[in-house]
Amino acid sequence: MGIFPKEVIAYFSMEIGLDPAIPTYSGGLGVLAGDTIRSAADLEIPMVAVTLLYRQGYYFQNLNEEGQQSEEPYRWAIDDYLELLETRVVVELNGRTVHLGVWRYKVTGITGFEVPVYFLDTALPENLAEDQHLTDNLYGGDSYYRLCQEVVLGIGGFKILRALGYEQIKRFHLNEGHAALMIPALIHETLVKRAQTAYITPDLIDEIREQCVFTTHTPVPAGHDQFPEDLAARVLGPQRWHIVKGCGQNDHLNMTALALHCSRFVNGVAMKHGQVSRNMFPGYPINSITNGVHAATWASLPFQKLYDRHLPEWRRDPFSLRYAISIPSDEIWTTHVEAKKLLLKHVNRVANVGFDKDIFTIGFARRVTDYKRPTLLLHDIERLKSITQKVGPIQIVFAGKAHPRDQRGKELIREIHATIKIIENDIPIAYLPNYDMALGKLLCGGVDVWLNTPLPPLEASGTSGMKAAVNGIPSLSILDGWWVEGHIEGITGWCIEDGLCAGIEGREPLDACHASALYAKLEEGVLPCFYKDRNRFIGIMKDVISLNGAFFNSHRMLTQYLHQAYR
Repeated sequence: MGIFPKEVIAYFSMEIGLDPAIPTYSGGLGVLAGDTIRSAADLEIPMVAVTLLYRQGYYFQNLNEEGQQSEEPYRWAIDDYLELLETRVVVELNGRTVHLGVWRYKVTGITGFEVPVYFLDTALPENLAEDQHLTDNLYGGDSYYRLCQEVVLGIGGFKILRALGYEQIKRFHLNEGHAALMIPALIHETLVKRAQTAYITPDLIDEIREQCVFTTHTPVPAGHDQFPEDLAARVLGPQRWHIVKGCGQNDHLNMTALALHCSRFVNGVAMKHGQVSRNMFPGYPINSITNGVHAATWASLPFQKLYDRHLPEWRRDPFSLRYAISIPSDEIWTTHVEAKKLLLKHVNRVANVGFDKDIFTIGFARRVTDYKRPTLLLHDIERLKSITQKVGPIQIVFAGKAHPRDQRGKELIREIHATIKIIENDIPIAYLPNYDMALGKLLCGGVDVWLNTPLPPLEASGTSGMKAAVNGIPSLSILDGWWVEGHIEGITGWCIEDGLCAGIEGREPLDACHASALYAKLEEGVLPCFYKDRNRFIGIMKDVISLNGAFFNSHRMLTQYLHQAYR
């Protein structure tokens, strides 16, 4: 094995967020993958990761005054961040040979332990022009383009690892179904070693299953990639399509079903999501490992300094954040104000809205799509204005990209911008473009409450509220995803009472009910606490860190994977 550990965990993900300057992620899935790898490096878990090199990134977002989103390629200097290796492999795509190159990035943990991340690249001169662009865009193109990318990730990634010398892989961890074509690659290798070509037995599937772990991330049916048989057979070729059919696939290719059928351990990403997934995929023993975030990455610089003074082991052991309860309240508040000033300086420079550090600031930032309901807070602006007049002023900061083909998501951004113009004299609102890891860190560290308003049960987990928790920011959220586990009313934040809306049918009346519950909680609980009982609000901040920051971190998450899935 040379320099490699005898057994490693191979982690496959369509997107990985490692650095804001490396735009190979779109949102939660990729950022979670990056946090997983950072924790593996800190915990010295022998892991290697595989993803694709997106030369044009997940687009640069342009917003005009009306909030009309347009996209352009994200230009970045690849060789400033990644190391090009000499290793090459080929995959068969649509009857053609496609050559793959590989770049490497090393994630270094707190002890110096390194986890390599390998980025696959088809932009090689020996490839046809159309194949050179297969790794240009994350989540771009049509079904053919997507399937080709997933062949590159699953089959090409498997071949790259073998070519690099990783012969003893303990587990293959598929982070979402995009990577499921690693499975037929592993089956094909096993058949070749046995001098067989086509005979797939239940015992063989059991043997393959023992090596695979699958994490599903979405309770939305449309989020599970499926391809018709004629497309799958044509792109994969007859031999690999035969293998895929031997894994329970018949008249189409369902990436989630393939991963479910051939994995020894399957999990959702929150307790509730595990329950939802078991209902979506009956017959499969789907476990739950709730997501977490890399605390040292997401703590703002002021809070990092505070923790370094009071909790010196927190970077190595995020569980020690539970002792934040003992940090003097005045230091917690002073640190929060310092982090808030960093955010407001950026907001005022970008949006020219005159945000004030003494005004209660609400943050909402995530991928903009319909079920996340970014406009719920603005559902009744007259009610919202009356609340601020009765209890105290608010200012709101939004951020998020809509997928280029998500017309409803783009419409929601325009609706927010229209509302900004209507109420700017009463409630300052900023919409910040190009939401990425750097902006996410500013937001999660500097707002006074983190708002999350998904349409239940469509939030698999959500991690932005966890990042806020590391900074002592309480959540105000619908009880869905991770917040079902993290919520203690008036202690770690506040829930939007969706139980009051039980039995209501139809999207519009449900939205109206949830908006009313949101306004009631703001008026009766959140704002009075901030403006009239500051000591209690600081106490909530300390509880948020010691209860949620200490638990909802990727060190805990990865330790659960280690004991439940990898060993």
